[in-house]
Amino acid sequence: MNFSPTTIIIGAVIVLVLSFVGGQIFSRILGKSIRSKADAILQEAQEKAKGIDFEAKDNAIKIKQQAEGDISRRRNELSREEDRLQKRRENLDNRVERLEQREQQVNKRQSSVDKRLNEVQKLYEDQMAKLQEVSRMTDEEAKAILLAEVEKEARTDMARIIRQIESEARQEGEKRARELITESIQRIASDQVAQVTTSTVSLPNEEMKGRIVGRNGRNIRAFEQAAGVDIIVDDTPEAVTVSCFDPTRREIARRALTQLISDGRIHPAHIEKVLANEEKEVLKVVEEAGQQAAIDAGVTGLSNEVLKMMGRLKFRTSFGQNQLIHAVESSMIAAMIAAEIGANIEVAKVAGFLHDIGKAMDHNSEGTHAQLGADFCRRYRVNPMVINAIESHHHESEQESIEAVIVEAADAISGARPGARRENLEQYIKRLKALEEMAHSFKGVSQAYAIQAGREVRIIVKPEEIG
Repeated sequence: MNFSPTTIIIGAVIVLVLSFVGGQIFSRILGKSIRSKADAILQEAQEKAKGIDFEAKDNAIKIKQQAEGDISRRRNELSREEDRLQKRRENLDNRVERLEQREQQVNKRQSSVDKRLNEVQKLYEDQMAKLQEVSRMTDEEAKAILLAEVEKEARTDMARIIRQIESEARQEGEKRARELITESIQRIASDQVAQVTTSTVSLPNEEMKGRIVGRNGRNIRAFEQAAGVDIIVDDTPEAVTVSCFDPTRREIARRALTQLISDGRIHPAHIEKVLANEEKEVLKVVEEAGQQAAIDAGVTGLSNEVLKMMGRLKFRTSFGQNQLIHAVESSMIAAMIAAEIGANIEVAKVAGFLHDIGKAMDHNSEGTHAQLGADFCRRYRVNPMVINAIESHHHESEQESIEAVIVEAADAISGARPGARRENLEQYIKRLKALEEMAHSFKGVSQAYAIQAGREVRIIVKPEEIG
């Protein structure tokens, strides 16, 4: 089909117009879409900016609050520190004021003392001048007379010391003689009895019981009243029993009754004489026992009264353990422990030696043996650390030193070691049965016997079961 040039031109114009119109329409639509997207992006950016702004403000507020809290705490701490410093300054100021006041008082006292010394010196010079005027003697003559008086007094003291040395030599000689006799007697002694509150006195025959009782009980009443003990005359063949809670008094009565039986003269007047003699002898024995125990323990510096009281423990037992031997043993143990740990050895040794001295007191005295012993030692000016160890070894008062703890441990060790104290019969039998039952628990044991007081177990076995 052929088109005319005019038609072609018109068609081209129409196409151009339509293209232009379509381009305008497309550009408007595209512009609107871009603007809407740009607006959305801008709005989203603004919202994010607002959120970041709010978050930054919140963080700033939190940081500000935290900083204010830290500042407040530091201010409080500084305020408290300032208060403490202020109090210390005030205390120091008060101490300085007190020291100054004391210094002023000391200065006043010193001036007063100096004044008094000057007055005394002046009075001394005046007196010396008056004495020279009255005696009409020079200083050399007065010195010669004074030296003569001193020489006379020195000779008197020398004579007294010589008499004292002679007396001590006699006492030492008597002591050595008694020791030799005692050792000789002990070599033939056949048995020893652990006594608690009674002592047994052997009689040559049964007729002696009647002589001890006397007519209508006169002799036994006189003996009991004078000795302060009870005499038990029962069916025990050729023996009577002396009973008393005071071990020293019981020992005096036992020795006196033994002397009366050997002498044969048993009547009230002779009973009192023998008791008085035996009391002196027992007191000597007590004193010697205390001194010997102190030597054995290595304890020095104690007064004679303290040693005498310690000697009374020679006749005191606790669960079969002699209390004087226990005291020496405790002293040695305490000294060894103190040496090992670096404590005061002398304090521990003396405190271990004296810790049970209260047991030697009269049983009628009120108070525990620890308190009685501490009060007694306090009267004789024993070291305060030793007194505290005595007073606190059963926790009746507070222990103020490591030596007090050591003494408590030494006391427990000495009393608890095997063989130190006897067991009662029931506990002894239970222990032996337990040992035998333990041996029977093993396979192949047919018989078992605990012997040697439980130190040895003898076992009979079945060879075919042991294999």
